Amino acid sequence: MNLSLHHHDLSLADAWRIARRSRTSNAAKVFIVELSDDSGLVGWGESSPSSRYNESTQSGSIFLQDIDLGRLSFANWAESLAWIDGLPNGEHSARCALSVAILDGAAKLGGQPLHRFLGLGFAERRHVTSFSIGISTPEIIRKKVLAANDFPILKLKVGSPGDRERLAALREVAATKPVRVDANEGWKTKEEALRMIEWLAADGKIEFVEQPMPAAQPVADWRWLKARSPLPIFADEAFRSPDDVAHCAECFHGVNVKLVKVGGVHRALAALKSASSAGLKTMLGCMVETSVLISAGAHLAEACDFLDLDGNLLITNDPFHGVSAKHGVLSFADAREPCGLRVCPRELH
Repeated sequence: MNLSLHHHDLSLADAWRIARRSRTSNAAKVFIVELSDDSGLVGWGESSPSSRYNESTQSGSIFLQDIDLGRLSFANWAESLAWIDGLPNGEHSARCALSVAILDGAAKLGGQPLHRFLGLGFAERRHVTSFSIGISTPEIIRKKVLAANDFPILKLKVGSPGDRERLAALREVAATKPVRVDANEGWKTKEEALRMIEWLAADGKIEFVEQPMPAAQPVADWRWLKARSPLPIFADEAFRSPDDVAHCAECFHGVNVKLVKVGGVHRALAALKSASSAGLKTMLGCMVETSVLISAGAHLAEACDFLDLDGNLLITNDPFHGVSAKHGVLSFADAREPCGLRVCPRELH
């Protein structure tokens, strides 16, 4: 097997701010894994690391430089994934890139799109993603919501002073549209979180609230909030692997599963199944990503309750072509590759 890394600075269409931080530039750094065998078959993967988990493109690249490529095979994909999962250290985003590339190549070798290779379906015209609106001024919020008019579901970032004004600005433009809210650990006490969630509930069209408090908040505080919250609360930063399901079932109503957090498609599918079995609602989320990871996530659409796969819609220089999201509806109808992730580099077409 041969491994190549391609680093990309993804240009954001707009300045991006969440409660935890603002980006210091208009670019998000990712790298693409190109894994190929001696026959020329290529599997694509992507790492979109987050400083929240002490990962970077540099640390991920170093991690992959020491990979024993002799342990990887598209034909023996299950053994390859098990070996990747057993590697020491963290670097879940880099593991994700490698494991996604393995499954892309394995599904291509089997002549199937990834969802079918995994025993799932994919219903065209059924799966709808939300579109994210970052923290900004009310004026910019109104402009962003207008620009996202074709998307039936919005996701509003909150968790900083001015939340009420930002939601009011959104409602001036989209009075009745369903909205999901993401506080990104922005509310620091259970009392503040409950007060804000009660205010959000009065809107009448808020579906749920993601990560209202820091992940490290005491379990007793989470239990208290879950018992009193008038809206479902979902774990994001508090959910990193299937091992977190028991904790999240105690403290949350649902979880946000991201491929880069859990370490790839196969682990995301296991996490979704485990969370659902524990009575949790599930959402498949993303970072700022290219169509490689967004398409990989889309193949799991049948296995979750909600989708937030818009990371490629927030950038202007996506280097890949894959799943589309016209009017918010995920579709592979225009994909140029019939098998695997169904992605291909744009410069090839």
